[in-house]
Amino acid sequence: MINSSEIRQSGFRGELIQSEDPDYDEARAVFNVSIDKRPVLIARCVDADDVARVVVLARKHNLPLAVRSTGHNVAGYAVCNDGVVVDLSHMKAITVDPSARTVRAESGCNWGEVNDALQPYGLAATGGFVSITGVAGLTLGGGLGWLVRKHGLALDNLLGAEVVLADGRRVKASSHENEDLFWAIRGGGGNFGVVTSFEFKVHAAGTVLAGIVLHPAGAAAGAIRRWRDLEAEAPDESTLGALLFHMPDDPSLPPPMRGAPVAGLGGVYAGPVEEGEKILRRLREYGPPLVDKFAPTPYNDAQRMADFLWPPGLHSYWKSSYFKALDDAAIDIVVDRFAHVPSRHTVIVLENYGNSAWSRVPESATAFGHRNWPWNIVVTSAWSDAKDSERNIAWTRELLDALGPYRAPGAYVNYLGGDEGFAGLQAAYGTKLGRLGAIKAQYDPTNLFRLNQNIAPAPPADAPGG
Repeated sequence: MINSSEIRQSGFRGELIQSEDPDYDEARAVFNVSIDKRPVLIARCVDADDVARVVVLARKHNLPLAVRSTGHNVAGYAVCNDGVVVDLSHMKAITVDPSARTVRAESGCNWGEVNDALQPYGLAATGGFVSITGVAGLTLGGGLGWLVRKHGLALDNLLGAEVVLADGRRVKASSHENEDLFWAIRGGGGNFGVVTSFEFKVHAAGTVLAGIVLHPAGAAAGAIRRWRDLEAEAPDESTLGALLFHMPDDPSLPPPMRGAPVAGLGGVYAGPVEEGEKILRRLREYGPPLVDKFAPTPYNDAQRMADFLWPPGLHSYWKSSYFKALDDAAIDIVVDRFAHVPSRHTVIVLENYGNSAWSRVPESATAFGHRNWPWNIVVTSAWSDAKDSERNIAWTRELLDALGPYRAPGAYVNYLGGDEGFAGLQAAYGTKLGRLGAIKAQYDPTNLFRLNQNIAPAPPADAPGG
């Protein structure tokens, strides 16, 4: 059994936390409070050398190994029972090169921190609809964000990464170093090693037109249809989604809106504000809405505008699927089911990426799949009391089941929960699973990095696709 003295003797310089330490419960907590796991040891690393030391010792003792960056993933893979957590949360160095338009970020960073560092230069990174989402987890699985239609996924903008492998080696992955590993980590998740830092291409986006219009729940179907129809003509600069949620029970709000169910149509126009005003006029004038909150906004503030919808400290269960098309009947099902949602904390999001930068990347270029499906739904169920778990989970599953005729045979891996198993992998990767399994066998043949949407090592002969 691994112990703290053995890790210290290896040269580890970070912080070690065990069950008897006063901050143990805080250190093992993650975004989804339904996850309640007790690791033997939490190793808060200060650099990649620390990471390598912990990885080697976990492998030597055959212990479960979880990798934590920000702990935001709903499936709770950032923590484990009876094993070791490689905690990267204190590795937050960010280096901006404004002339090259690049940023290097360590894996403990979230997207809000990265875009705060970029904002003084009028630059922005592509990842994240919510500021507290971790750079590492989001990028390794895909990387949706407010610039996805204009500049693609976070992983499409990844120039290189530093990776600690299962045998403790530190390597670089890029288009000219360990190219197969670079292909795999762009969509294949944390299956291939611990990525300790990322280098991204970034983009001019100092001030954007950002915000949301709100409609009463009774008008939700029509409002969502208006958004859907306008999306067919939307330029790449416009990344907008449709949401169903309850307003906060906030005394500062007008009484009719406190805690009220609403439909929101919102997002970012990442181009000249004057052009955005013209492009979004038909969306903003429809109804008319209860509230129009669109305004010129610094990009790093725009990235925080939806944070209130997904606060930490709640029980969470997510389900997601691409759509073949967003038919009127599918919209009606979503709106009707939301009228009976068991928790006011639950948010339903409809997304569209259409014919944009996201879909122009060749399918074979990365492990990420399904750029051909432009519509997606993600149901982020959340509730405060554990006794309500069964009811909320059942409602979420029933909603996705009801949408069965409209769902596409694909899934976004970052939106998968922890209960989809191999079917979830097939939905996320399709024929790319073979190639991913072969690369997994090369870099992690014993499947040390298995606490994730796990891709099993496979012999090269089983590697079609890609």
